[in-house]
Amino acid sequence: MSAAVERVLVPGIAGAIETVLDMPSADQPRGVALVAHPHPLYGGALDNKVAQTLAWAFRDLGYVAVRPNFRGVGQSQGLHDKGIGETDDLQTVAEWAGQRFGNPKTVLSGFSFGSYVQIRLAQRIPVERMVLVGTAVGRVTGDREYPGANVPEDTVIIHGELDETVPLANVLAWAGPQELPVVVIPGADHFFHRRLSIIRGIVKRAWPS
Repeated sequence: MSAAVERVLVPGIAGAIETVLDMPSADQPRGVALVAHPHPLYGGALDNKVAQTLAWAFRDLGYVAVRPNFRGVGQSQGLHDKGIGETDDLQTVAEWAGQRFGNPKTVLSGFSFGSYVQIRLAQRIPVERMVLVGTAVGRVTGDREYPGANVPEDTVIIHGELDETVPLANVLAWAGPQELPVVVIPGADHFFHRRLSIIRGIVKRAWPS
């Protein structure tokens, strides 16, 4: 099978969930990587550059990269639900993809608000591994509060040194009790301008060939 992009509407609790699949070139996919985009009320969508970077890294690693739009974004139906309904929707998409591609476990990856939702989802379903970028934990810009939870010990956590939305201190305070390493990209802001290739390289090097 040649590398291709497919756009589908997955039936969800609140209506259709617009989802893009980035297909690997291998005939037999290695698995499914579910990628969650940043906050929908602040412009987040499945075509966010960090979300795309994560999806393409997993595609290159042989996974089917699955990028849904959260509620109210693009063709996804429903209204923003502060991460609660979004977690339900990601679980729906994960189960749909698992059935389609025959993989019971899924890699979970997310950026910013998407990381928060993926942390919630990881408490519900079997997870092969996680990659979290600009993870929304603690009190962030806009006086929003995101409670964290434990994640697998091999989770890859990437954060910008100069993140102005989620302070690096928040992530270290969450990761510290779990003894989770945090990969800090020097000089990077929350959106990793001019540093997307670094994220892609970190993810690809973290995976066995």
